[in-house]
Amino acid sequence: MSDTKHLNVGDKAPDFTLPASTGGKISLSDYLNKKRVVLYFYPKDNTPGCTKEACSFRDHLPALEGEDTVVLGVSADSMKSHDKFIEKHNLNFPLLSDEDHKIAEAYGAWGEKNMYGKKYFGMIRKTFVIGKDGKLENVFHKVKADGHGGEILNLIK
Repeated sequence: MSDTKHLNVGDKAPDFTLPASTGGKISLSDYLNKKRVVLYFYPKDNTPGCTKEACSFRDHLPALEGEDTVVLGVSADSMKSHDKFIEKHNLNFPLLSDEDHKIAEAYGAWGEKNMYGKKYFGMIRKTFVIGKDGKLENVFHKVKADGHGGEILNLIK
């Protein structure tokens, strides 16, 4: 249950199928051979850093879509929590619910965290840019939430 998995550029992205805010489920394989996928893991809906990151992707989504790119946000929050987060901040891309954190573990985005001296396991903020061939084009193991959508856009242009 620790952050031992460390995916790198060139690795094949683990496939997944998760409940999505758009209704039904979304799989990585839905997009392969069609679009580039930005898969970002974030700790919690409606928290300051996660809101900045989501709003940055929201604001850059039209330009990202112009680059044949889809954005998917993943946290361990419930669909009910995602729905409130989307509505409150007018998010325009799907949020996926990984409540058992199995997908986060496959991507190395679940591990031990430390807040105010208290250790616990939780979602680690990471971003993966997945090419149409299913391989990782870019990996961000340390993410600065503010402006991250623009950072990704500049990278793929």
